[in-house]
Amino acid sequence: MRVSVLTRNVDRRDYENADRPIVVMAKDYPAGHTVSSHAHPSGQLIYAVSGVMEIRTGTGLWLVPPQRALWMPAGVAHSMRTRGSSVALRTAYVRLDRCPADAPGQPGAVQVSSLLRELILRAATIPRDCPEDSRDGRILNLILEEIVWTPERELHLPTGRDKRLATICEAILSSPQDNRTLDEWASQHGATARTLSRLFTAELGVPFQVWRQQVRVMAALPRLAAGEPVTTVALEMGYDTPGAFSAMFKRLLGASPSRYFP
Repeated sequence: MRVSVLTRNVDRRDYENADRPIVVMAKDYPAGHTVSSHAHPSGQLIYAVSGVMEIRTGTGLWLVPPQRALWMPAGVAHSMRTRGSSVALRTAYVRLDRCPADAPGQPGAVQVSSLLRELILRAATIPRDCPEDSRDGRILNLILEEIVWTPERELHLPTGRDKRLATICEAILSSPQDNRTLDEWASQHGATARTLSRLFTAELGVPFQVWRQQVRVMAALPRLAAGEPVTTVALEMGYDTPGAFSAMFKRLLGASPSRYFP
């Protein structure tokens, strides 16, 4: 995707401080672009029409493909990185007094329906100063009505507080295809496999093997979104066969790699 000079020069502060219940900003980012840690005075619905984003907070990271959006509460520091290709960001800023009453207090996934997608796309063309009681104002307000929170956690990766656990997590995030066992990781980081197993479950909420599978799914998504063959991605993620990778992918995300992206 060609990066638009117009949207690259958009200043998010003009939107997050707008005196309107909700405004939607359009901004395109090239592959590999990073946005340093920051927080907003408003709630934010982060959505990309195309491309995959990695959003990091102090407690973990989220991967956001086009089928999902991420709700970021006001005041939560987060950074962003585009993964694999350029990203066409369309993000809604919601004034505190208009944030949904059932919005989570922590970052939360939102399933993007066809209607919500079209509302966001249309809203990105609406001027920031449109009257709330106008047709455009009603379109903007309808976005809030269409948000449906999802309990899924597969695209969220918590990171550990324990220094040994955090070091191992970062190493696996850097090399998802690494097939070292928990015993091997333990021997290299001054811990027993039992201790690490307990830490994974206690701090990350899932066993080591499941967490590593989630890492591999998250690493594979940008490549699959860019059109790479499933076989190539599967083998480079450390799987012996594409079938084993596809089975794991479907178990975590509910669809096979070939069907996940429309």
